[in-house]
Amino acid sequence: MNDLIHRNASPWISDLLDHFPVVVLQGGRQVGKSTLAADIAGHRHGNIVTMDNDNARTAATTDPAGFLTVHGVPNSDSPLVIDEIQRAPELLLAIKEAVDSDRKPGRFLLTGSADLHRIERTPDSLAGRSVAVTLGGFSQGELRDVREDFVHAVVSGALAEPLSAATLTRSDYPGLLARGSFPELRSLPNRMRSVWLDAYVSSLVNRDMAELMRLTDPARVTSALRLLAANQAGELVRARISKQTGIPESSLVTYLTLLRTLYLTDELPPWTPNLARREIGRPKVFLPDSALAMQLSGISEDQLTAHEEYFGALLEGFVAAELRRQQTWSEDDYRLHAYRNSNNRQVDCLIELADGRVIAIEVKASSTVRTTYFRHLEFLREELGDRLIAGIVLSTAPEPGRFGDRMWALPVSSLWELGTSAGTLRP
Repeated sequence: MNDLIHRNASPWISDLLDHFPVVVLQGGRQVGKSTLAADIAGHRHGNIVTMDNDNARTAATTDPAGFLTVHGVPNSDSPLVIDEIQRAPELLLAIKEAVDSDRKPGRFLLTGSADLHRIERTPDSLAGRSVAVTLGGFSQGELRDVREDFVHAVVSGALAEPLSAATLTRSDYPGLLARGSFPELRSLPNRMRSVWLDAYVSSLVNRDMAELMRLTDPARVTSALRLLAANQAGELVRARISKQTGIPESSLVTYLTLLRTLYLTDELPPWTPNLARREIGRPKVFLPDSALAMQLSGISEDQLTAHEEYFGALLEGFVAAELRRQQTWSEDDYRLHAYRNSNNRQVDCLIELADGRVIAIEVKASSTVRTTYFRHLEFLREELGDRLIAGIVLSTAPEPGRFGDRMWALPVSSLWELGTSAGTLRP
């Protein structure tokens, strides 16, 4: 069933292979990278080899250049797909040499479950020779066979058109959050989801993370991850995490970097209108998969509505993750940030386009939209003037509405419904 779901990143990856010699498809374990890479390779008659295979990995690390030759490099006109490249980083120098001798596009499609730019033992970044695409779990649009693009819809004027009520109500969101985005979870019953998620974290912490850094303490890493999950979409306060886990701050920085390297966590960096001060402030940290965040926090679908504050935080992380996934195929280039100034004016998620214009988003679990939800968005409107395209409150209320100049209340489901009709198939 999973391989029947079209991935919205697929056309973009194919376009990149038509223009660049190396494309790196990276993202967390079990989000569907291998399946997507195999599908693309099948259309291009490519050869596939995985570094999860012990024999293949041994051959690749022992004689990288010879390994590439055995698998058709440099004579083949079809791509060589190397799955889980981070397990054999020695191959990167041989790939660099092969590309330098022949820079024709579409030579290599590499997949990795760790960010190669964050791995210390990576011998070469392939700078100038490769481009990277980050793949997350299934987006809500992909699950509905829709190529959603919320940012482009807002930028292109969808809010000026008549807006329909959402098909989802507040009672639908706990189940949506509990199902998460991992392909494997779609067909599992609730109890088996918990078993799978526990095994997933254990495997990453005890195997993948240990391969990247030998001296990690799995129990401490898991403890830090649980705290981040419990504070989903909260500001990263290292001193507090250090105190609660007993991990020295010097070690904690390394652990937090490893969690990002393996795509277990993601961040919204701080933003200010002054480019020179953009990095001032704390980032917000979220787990890209809502089901994993719930599992690590010990909160079930049935319990979620009773934990109103966590429901809101989980929904905020869910929104950030959906926008992050859509970045890969969006028609508009944009960056995601969090905003908070010295007077504690804060906005959950700020979308900055390449031309400097901004879409500001507040996320609320409430099914009733109050005018007070817009006070920080209105502040940004005064500060940014025409740079602000829209201030949007996303909530579980199904009815959209306008709340003043460039101020809108939309259902969370607008992330995949705005600009498309329910049931509209991808182009």
